[in-house]
Formats: sequence, C-alpha cells, structure tokens
Amino acid sequence: MYKLLRAMLFRLDAETSHRLAFAALDLLHRLPGASRIARAICSRNAPSLPVSVMGLTFPNPVGLAAGLDKNAEHIQPLSDFGFGFLEVGTVTPRPQPGNPRPRLFRLARHAAIVNRMGFNNVGVYRLITNLVRQGKPCPVGINIGKNRDTPAERSVDDYLSALQAVYAHADYVAVNVSSPNTPGLRDLQNEQDLDALLRALKAEQAVLAEKHGRYVPIALKIAPDLDDAQIAAIAGRVLEHHFDAVIATNTTVTRPGLAQEPLAAQAGGLSGRPLKTLSTEIIRKLHAHLRGRVPIIGVGGVESAGDAWEKLLAGADLIQIYTGFIYEGPRLVREIVRGLAERVAAAGCRDLPEAVARARNSAPAASVIEGIS
Repeated sequence: MYKLLRAMLFRLDAETSHRLAFAALDLLHRLPGASRIARAICSRNAPSLPVSVMGLTFPNPVGLAAGLDKNAEHIQPLSDFGFGFLEVGTVTPRPQPGNPRPRLFRLARHAAIVNRMGFNNVGVYRLITNLVRQGKPCPVGINIGKNRDTPAERSVDDYLSALQAVYAHADYVAVNVSSPNTPGLRDLQNEQDLDALLRALKAEQAVLAEKHGRYVPIALKIAPDLDDAQIAAIAGRVLEHHFDAVIATNTTVTRPGLAQEPLAAQAGGLSGRPLKTLSTEIIRKLHAHLRGRVPIIGVGGVESAGDAWEKLLAGADLIQIYTGFIYEGPRLVREIVRGLAERVAAAGCRDLPEAVARARNSAPAASVIEGIS
C-alpha cells in the first residue's frame, strides 16, 4: 500500500508531495476510528521495548528526527505509527520562510535526500500553540535554532529565547548547531563558541527548572563532518557543562559514493543511506570519549533493525529515523522495534540496554560494525 502511495507522490516535487502527504494523513486521522485502526496495524507484532534515557522513559527507542514535522502540526497522526518519541522543529524565535525553492531533492536510487530548507518554520510561539492544541501522546522533543538574520555575536540570545519559550512544553530540548543550511551556524561547534553557548544554556536551564518545578533535559545536535580533534573538544564541553545528551548526527555536506549522481551536486545537507557509515563512525568516536556518562541519540541512514542495532553497538542509546521513514513508510518503525526485541530475547536479557551492553562487551572493537548482518 505504501509503495503505491510513494510511487504516486514521487511523481511530484519533494516539497509538494510532503505537503500533500501530511494533508492526507491529517484528513484520515480525523475520520472516526482511524487513529485506533492505525495504532492497531502499526503496533501489530511490535512488542513493548521501553528504555530510560535522560531521566525519561520512552515506550521504545525509535524516534522521529527533527525536520519532518517542523511546526508540530502532525503530532497525533505521527504518534499512531508507533514511535517511541517525536522530535519537532527546528524552530527559531521568529518565523522565517527558509531558503528559496526548490530546496528539497530526492536521490531515490540511493535512498537519500538533499535539503537546503534553511529552518523554514512558523516561529516558536505558533509551534507551542500547535503542540498544546494536539497534546503529547508520546514524549516530544523540541529542536531549537537561531534565526538566519541574527548576527553571530547574538546567537546565544536566540537559543536562550527559544529555550525559555519551549521549556514548559518539551520533554527534552535539542540544540541544533549543526545544520549546514544557515550561514555560520556550524561555527558554533568551535570549542570557544560552543563553550559559551553550553554554559549559557545550562545556567538558564537551572533557572527554568526552578521556575517550572521540573527538569527538562537538553541535548546537543552535532554534524557528521567533524574531525577527531573536534569530536574530542565537543565531548569535553558536553561533559564539562553536564549536557544531558548528544544527537549524532545531522546531515552531511559531503557526498559519499555519489560521484555519478547528478542531484548530489545540489547544495545542502545529505541524509539517508549514504550517511549511515559516516554517522555511525561519529557515534563510535563520541562514545569513546563519553563512555556512557552522556547518552547518545543516533541518527543517519537507519533503514532496518540491523542498522539501528549497528548504531546502538557503536554507542547510541536511542535511535531516530527520517529519510528511511520517507522511503520505507510507517512499517519501518514496527520492524525496527520488533527486530530489536528479537535480539533482546535471543540474548536472554531483561531489556534492550542489557542486550546492547552484553553485545558491546563481547564483540572485539574492530568487529562491532563488521559483524552486523
């Protein structure tokens, strides 16, 4: 069914089909009984697989990455697909239109997408209105960024403003300093700038926790295009400032294995299958520095339970999908959860973290990835 729908939608340009698909999804969701039917279908043969990360309990470890539901307009229908959590955004303090169209391109032969959306969003206050109206049927993270026209020296102000606005409504907040589509944004990953940003955010988090009577974790989303020294520096700042998690990774500006693909020449960030190995390697290197003291949310090229397991063995604690969801459809969530649960059962473990820890300890470092089927 989804393959037929996808074939029809893929005849249209990517952004138009995205809009039409969500319009249809919202319409179906409003039909009496549709949500119950969708949940029954998507949860079939998908066992319970709860995990606790960042002080939060997730029904399962498979989340939706930021970027698909930028404005928190589709929380309810998306949750029907069985996600353990959803991440909305990236949202900026003020609304902005993003980059000129076309800005989204499918590389279908490679199960990949190139985007240069540029943080197009309705602004933080309208996103909150959307979220409050729909409620949260599962944990929801809110991904925040800076406005394009905010001067570099005032970037911290934008992040603080967005954090203050979303804090009371988020289960966790993701800080996006790694999109390649906002000029100068990735400079915030430099050690000095990152130190100032993380310091300010943690100080504000303490103030907001006191004000609202609840602690909302903050995660840092990083790029895959980092060298070993940059990874080490980021890990050091995350540990020093007691950040609650790292999301690894965002899209890449490189084009691994795509030399003969015409659309690969389009400017923007690449996601999907070609990103998988690069993002997993970043996770492994990051985990070598963090050593479990800060959890990692792994994202990039996950199309199967095997891909998810690979990222977990590399050091991730949770998984997010985006491009794989576009190409494989809602069944992907169920298949990943079911596949991970089968690994837990086969290992004779109580839960997923125990199974992952046992697999990490028993596999030689050099064969952790190579041994995955």
